[in-house]
Amino acid sequence: MLDKAVALREKFHFVEEQLSNPDIISDLEKYKKFNREYKELGVMLDAFEEYETLINNIKEAKALLNDPDPEMSEMAKEELEEWLPRQTEMEEELKFMLIPTDPEDSKDVIFEIRSGTGGDEASIFVGDLYRMYSKYFEEQGFKFEVLYENEGTSGGFNKLVLEVTGDKVFGKLKFESGAHRVQRVPKTESQGRVHTSAATVVVMPKFEEAEINIKKDDLRVDTFRASGAGGQHVNKTESGVRFTHIPTGEVAESTDSRSQHKNREIAMQRLYMKIQDAQRAREVASQKATRKSLVGSGDRSDKIRTYNYPQNRVTDHRINLTLYSLNKIVDGNLTEIIEALQVAENMEKLKATEAKV
Repeated sequence: MLDKAVALREKFHFVEEQLSNPDIISDLEKYKKFNREYKELGVMLDAFEEYETLINNIKEAKALLNDPDPEMSEMAKEELEEWLPRQTEMEEELKFMLIPTDPEDSKDVIFEIRSGTGGDEASIFVGDLYRMYSKYFEEQGFKFEVLYENEGTSGGFNKLVLEVTGDKVFGKLKFESGAHRVQRVPKTESQGRVHTSAATVVVMPKFEEAEINIKKDDLRVDTFRASGAGGQHVNKTESGVRFTHIPTGEVAESTDSRSQHKNREIAMQRLYMKIQDAQRAREVASQKATRKSLVGSGDRSDKIRTYNYPQNRVTDHRINLTLYSLNKIVDGNLTEIIEALQVAENMEKLKATEAKV
């Protein structure tokens, strides 16, 4: 741990120097990146310096155990009884602090909710999820904007696309990708039978164009006219955008906004995610990785969570977490679930890191 503290201190001083570099100061994105890293390293360095102080205190106390003065040796014994357990606790805490963070965690996101199986009830469920997430965004201090909405025939929405911005948005929302299932008695059900409906959530980190290493020559761009829900608000301009990545054959498009500029941005995010997912799949296959990611793929069949209204129960199937507080969760209180998922992901990363050692 002390060797890692030395390496961490060197990295901290390097980043500190970069923040004084005129080339970095003049580049806003680079400056933000280094400033964010500087703050994160500072928190870690404070923790390591506290650990170093503790280790030095333990060494001094051990040296005093055989002191001829019985009061000194007794005091040293009492201090060790307090400090040795704290050493073990701190080492576990520092292990987690050293787990590599996902560089995408700090990014803003494009957040999609679509109705799945269940007809009108699925559309109503999309509306419920939208309200749940809206309250969670507000509680976290995130800002969000609805880019596209397609209303259902009996309330709710068939599809919603949001842009969510704030501090470490993707790091908290990435676990929401996948199929969400609801079990409840619909208002239209006269015999009181429980129905099951589904909605799909897809969370995409927003990349700046400079971060997306796709050659322009490898892209075919098509624009086309797009209509709104049910054929309403037909665009007289070609606002729809479709990107085709020629080397891989991956295609992504967007008609979610009336703005071609915004559609280009959304379509590019989707294309990048498709290319990145395909690359990750190849890497996992080549490495024969066995570790299962907690981050959903966004696939309709990738069932991640069930909301059971009759039992006031929410179950996250990835970590076998069951909470009997559905009423609070659908009111935006998602912190307990998300923190449990973050802990589970960190445990996986820690196991993977220790396996390499």
